[in-house]
Amino acid sequence: MVLLENDSFLTELTRLFQKCRTTGSVYITLKKYDGRTKPVPRKGNAETFDPVDNKCLLRATDGKKKISTVVSSKEVIKFQMAYSNLLRAHMDGLKKKDKKSKTKKTKATQ
Repeated sequence: MVLLENDSFLTELTRLFQKCRTTGSVYITLKKYDGRTKPVPRKGNAETFDPVDNKCLLRATDGKKKISTVVSSKEVIKFQMAYSNLLRAHMDGLKKKDKKSKTKKTKATQ
């Protein structure tokens, strides 16, 4: 997994969306990130770890290539605006629901 800066993450995410436009999927995960690189021990000395600020870890993959970035609370508004614009631009490949199947089911039950 490649940890990228925010701007380079968005450009690589654009490339992933373009590559998977006709066939394939892009999986995106988002979770809170406290800056730890090692797991917390179950027993024994539990170190008290206080993160300086809240961060988010974003990961994206197409099954072959994995990219990730860490967004701090100071940069979250700028990143969120660019991220939402990118999602809006590349959500046109979604399939529409078949509305005819719903009407057939309701007529069959009546």
